[in-house]
Amino acid sequence: MVRLLLCIFLSVSFSLSSQELPEQYFSDAISKNIRSYKKKVKSAYRVQDFERADFLFDSLVKHVINGSYFDDFTVKKINGRKLRFSKFNKPVFLMTYASWCTPGSGEIPALNEIAKQYKDEIDFVVLFWDKRKEVKKIAKDYDRNVTILYVDELDNKNCHIIRNLKHSLGFPTSFFLDHNKKIVDVRRGVLHHYNEAYSVSYSLNYESFRNGISLLLNLDNEEEVLANSSK
Repeated sequence: MVRLLLCIFLSVSFSLSSQELPEQYFSDAISKNIRSYKKKVKSAYRVQDFERADFLFDSLVKHVINGSYFDDFTVKKINGRKLRFSKFNKPVFLMTYASWCTPGSGEIPALNEIAKQYKDEIDFVVLFWDKRKEVKKIAKDYDRNVTILYVDELDNKNCHIIRNLKHSLGFPTSFFLDHNKKIVDVRRGVLHHYNEAYSVSYSLNYESFRNGISLLLNLDNEEEVLANSSK
């Protein structure tokens, strides 16, 4: 009888453990693959094989990044107050940026409009890898429904999370995170010409943002359907 109970216990324990897959964080996933990725991309750009470079990026996102969890680390608001990234409770649309990147003329207005429309369902965040004084000059262009954050790498020299997040995918990069901070997708910013017409820039960026947001909205709808069906 004791042996039978032991077998049952071991069987149940194994079943539960097999269902609880360990969470892999983005910084760990990317650190294991970024060196090989960058080497291959550099070779592709050297021969101007841009299609190959795009394929490598998409492959990295699909097979390495998607499904990993965005790291919880300390960021700062424009007022200098610290904030843990985990404090965002909704799904998150996160854009990583730097002040020296010049956005297309319609990019920020398109993001502001999207944020106004979906602020109740999604947290919109733009994270600058920069100094506070530089970010403050730019922050005024964003709608109040977009949270502007910054990380000064000089204050985090020994943080491997910061190094891996900043130096991996370039700027601007958009992350689409569910409410558990699991990465659903990662996309590069819309390529633009500096002399591109405002209407064209706005339209391209608006459609790109809305397309990404739809992933998060559909994900929430699917989870709600599953929750109701299990009752």
